Amino acid sequence: MVISSKPDAFGLKRAHDAGIKTIGLTREVYIDQNAADELIAEEMLNAGAEYIVMAGYMRMVTAPILDAFEDKVINIHPALLPAFPGAHGIEDAYNAGVKIAGVTVHFANAIYDEGPIIAQAALEVGEADSLEALEERIHAIEHDLYPKTLQLIAEGRVAIDDNRIVRIS
Repeated sequence: MVISSKPDAFGLKRAHDAGIKTIGLTREVYIDQNAADELIAEEMLNAGAEYIVMAGYMRMVTAPILDAFEDKVINIHPALLPAFPGAHGIEDAYNAGVKIAGVTVHFANAIYDEGPIIAQAALEVGEADSLEALEERIHAIEHDLYPKTLQLIAEGRVAIDDNRIVRIS
């Protein structure tokens, strides 16, 4: 199932065309974030989902989702966490003048962009890189790293140890 916080998201059309059930939520649904997350959790549980995989989902997930899918909510972030959390990771890293930037795939938790890190990929920021060029390079890494990481999860090769560190077998 694909759920989007934007009812006109292109991903909904792609999912629909592939025969995947979709739900596009309107802005009004998010007036009460807890109620929105209860709806999402319920729909995903009813669909038989084992994981929640976020992509471009620019909202904090709350207890209804995190409790229903404990250590099963995956997010991708366009920076090397724990550096540059939040909605503007690429721009924040660029403006800080970093020489190495990258992408993080992590389990989401109740603290924004803080959950256990599953995978990271880095790239060197060139002196001549513009913000736009860096964004393109970061997005190319995202499109490579996320599917590879999700494949590891699907194969059951990703686990969180007692210290909340992700181990990949």
